[in-house]
Amino acid sequence: MLAWRRSRPRTPPLERLTVRARGLDFALWRSPAVAGGAPPLLAINGGLIYGHDLLWPAFAPFAASRQVILYDQRGRGETPAPPGARAARIEHDVDDIAALRAALGIERWDLAGHSWGGGLALLSAAADPEGVRRVVTFDAVGATSAWLDALHARALAHLWARGATDAYDALDALDPIELHGPDPAALAHYSRTMYPAWFHDQEMLVFSPPLAESATGTAIAARLRRDGYDWRARYQQVRRPVLLIHGEQDALPLHEAERTAALITGARVVPIPAAGHMPFFENPEPSFGAALGFLDAPYP
Repeated sequence: MLAWRRSRPRTPPLERLTVRARGLDFALWRSPAVAGGAPPLLAINGGLIYGHDLLWPAFAPFAASRQVILYDQRGRGETPAPPGARAARIEHDVDDIAALRAALGIERWDLAGHSWGGGLALLSAAADPEGVRRVVTFDAVGATSAWLDALHARALAHLWARGATDAYDALDALDPIELHGPDPAALAHYSRTMYPAWFHDQEMLVFSPPLAESATGTAIAARLRRDGYDWRARYQQVRRPVLLIHGEQDALPLHEAERTAALITGARVVPIPAAGHMPFFENPEPSFGAALGFLDAPYP
């Protein structure tokens, strides 16, 4: 992994912008433009409560061949919360993506989403078919909420199998049912405690995400957990090429990617060995090899 990363170009600087869309001033960052005319790539982070920095500089390899755009979702990071944040729904995030594209004057772009961001990318491809060229996801959430019911137990088993006893004990002391309420502090604590379970190799756990609190993101997460969701019909409307990259050792199981692929005409799954929920970090060479090969291939 280290040898591959050292072989890549240096991480480019990001330009910070403020973009007005749907009544909010979105915080947005973009890498330098590249020659060749490739469409820009919008990177959509997961976590529901975090900002764009979850994906940067991890997604810097994309910037060698295209301009990468990152943004903070509404009420997260540096983007202000909307009025009535507790009424927030994930559909609002979906609508924001097409609105940002229009505000930036971009005719068409590619989408790369991780985890919940992968779900947002697929929903956006269905909602904005003329504005999206291709979609690549990394360990996207399932097409229905069924995976959420077993996630806590899977995460504990994952940690136990790797001898991560401290992380196991910390997560075992928490109850995911408490996340059904709109408590930003509770979700921030749970998300940070859960973080080690996303790694296949515990030695790769060299940092933890910030203790991020977001009333907007918490409201969305609580509704998805409490009420459930079913996006299968919307995924069936996707008519763009889709590649689903997924770590073989993820606590969010590989079969969720396979089920999603079965809903989308022509979608493919690429399993990444020796990787958990962040294959672009744990095993970047095959992850980016697959993603870049897919995005840079001639359009059918």
